[in-house]
Amino acid sequence: MKRLLPALALMVACAAAAQPPQREGQEAAPAPAQIPARGTVQVAFTPWDNAEGVIVDCIRQARRQILVQAYSFTSRALANALIAAKRRGVDVQVLADREQTFGGEASRIPELEQAGIPVMLEVRYQSAHNKVMVIDTGTADAAVVTGSYNWTYAAQNKNAENVLILRHDDAVANAYAANWRRHYADALPYAAQ
Repeated sequence: MKRLLPALALMVACAAAAQPPQREGQEAAPAPAQIPARGTVQVAFTPWDNAEGVIVDCIRQARRQILVQAYSFTSRALANALIAAKRRGVDVQVLADREQTFGGEASRIPELEQAGIPVMLEVRYQSAHNKVMVIDTGTADAAVVTGSYNWTYAAQNKNAENVLILRHDDAVANAYAANWRRHYADALPYAAQ
């Protein structure tokens, strides 16, 4: 029993420390969603795996909608795949980090906007650092592409990055789509910049 008490005290202290500090007058943040895993998970690790090719294949398989969140977007292959999806009737919408769009080298965001893809810029955060594509929510083929991988040439060819593709799990796709919409509500139109 004497051995258990210090261990229990340590566990309680760790649990308390894991909670974010609460500011006076601020409500506690809700716990993150826990969704039972379903579907399949595909992983890719650069520079060894062709993560860019896997993402392009996901874009090509989209039938209804692609919601994109981008921090840095310089990949010609991914931009071309999104433009091709738009041309075949897929609803493609992009949220991008404003500073990276205008301050980064060779941003493809202007090309996406010129191709008729609605682009909104996130300005609320120091960095809108999400790297997400939500594909075909509400269908059996729903997919989420996420990970550390920016939509860039460097992510495939120069960096050590990871990509997760979560397929056939509509609950996960819906959660990511809801988060995308929350960010969209705070973003500004690219054309207004």
